[in-house]
Amino acid sequence: MARIYPFPALRYNPERAELSQVVTQPYDKITPEMQGRYYRNSPCNLVRIILGKSQAGDDGRNDVYTRAAAFYEQWRQDKILMQDAAPGLYLYSQTFRPPGNGREYERRGLIALGQLEDYERGVVFRHEQTLSHPKADRLNLLRATRAHFEQLLMLYSDPLGEIEGCLSPEGKPQINLRDEYGVLNQVWTIRDAEIIEAIRRKMRDKKLIIADGHHRYETALNYRDQRRAVTATNGTSDDAPFERVMMTFVKMESEGLVILPTHRVVFGLPGFDWQRLMRAARKYFDVEELGQKIAPARITSLLSEAGSQGTAIVAASAGHSCLLRFKPGSADEALSAFSPRQRRLDVVLLHKILLQRVLGISEESIRKQEHIAFVREINEALQQVSTGANVAFLMNPVTVEQVREIAFAGEVMPQKSTDFYPKLLSGLVMYALE
Repeated sequence: MARIYPFPALRYNPERAELSQVVTQPYDKITPEMQGRYYRNSPCNLVRIILGKSQAGDDGRNDVYTRAAAFYEQWRQDKILMQDAAPGLYLYSQTFRPPGNGREYERRGLIALGQLEDYERGVVFRHEQTLSHPKADRLNLLRATRAHFEQLLMLYSDPLGEIEGCLSPEGKPQINLRDEYGVLNQVWTIRDAEIIEAIRRKMRDKKLIIADGHHRYETALNYRDQRRAVTATNGTSDDAPFERVMMTFVKMESEGLVILPTHRVVFGLPGFDWQRLMRAARKYFDVEELGQKIAPARITSLLSEAGSQGTAIVAASAGHSCLLRFKPGSADEALSAFSPRQRRLDVVLLHKILLQRVLGISEESIRKQEHIAFVREINEALQQVSTGANVAFLMNPVTVEQVREIAFAGEVMPQKSTDFYPKLLSGLVMYALE
């Protein structure tokens, strides 16, 4: 049972802050260059809270987390952040054109509080592995601020569009802005009690898949458990603020639910040799030479065409490129621990065969990103190999159907397997626990 609730969102006061100058991309998508730009945009930019700059001499008494808490409290006192007068749900629409695709899409979602559920209850499902360091970082921030500043992207199935049918925008949006990627972000408030109850009722039989925000969801679970332990003597209930987290719910059948590929760039391997890589790869893949230079659009086309028949990966290095088609049954030993569902995933074959078995990069090294970078754009991946990286592995995106199949089976994909586009902007609405 998926339980959702209206809430009085904490929002930027338009009289004190220009919204376009204070919102950000999610914390884990903010590069050092973006962080610097956000800092310059406004002294009230949310980056100071969700991804503040470290300073010399930081310790437990003064660090990025204590400064985040200080900014948060000061902005509330100065009415830069103000809480809505009444609880509501929030319709969130994003209109966009994906990179390399001229078609315009709309992704419509519902922002609400969602009840935190342990995975074993069979209500919330994950599809990717998580890492300990990001969860520790987010937990420190949550402890310091006692607020959620970013939404989790959650998927639910609704083939008939019954819930989305309740989300027809009325009047002008309260929020209307384009982000740095040209995405039009619009938000309307829903306070009609009958509509809210109808949506809550229709959501009760839904199962939810975490699309974006695995680390933050598990952080919220950890924080909930810690607060439960502290308040146990006084009693607690499902109504406690820390029992819920801010989510944006999107139906998985939506045409606007777009997943981009995340390419892998390998760097810093001592003694890397392209010909040796290809000789080893031929044990598992049919290898087709593509030539020294090939346009990114052509790579995308080749991947799409070959991928319709099975696993397809393009490997590119300085002066070389090849299309790799997996030979079914060639790696049964290497994949013995994986289900048939996982063996059909390009990203699993890439990690377990090409990265680990052929190149000898350990799973731990991959987790720590010691010899691997995750890149969205083919252009960027090719640029990195032209300036010294060893090899780029270019991929097709994971499909929504694969995400659903893996999640509901209780399995996970390697990290950075999916890149849902566009990202939910951080700072449009916030959830104060106190």
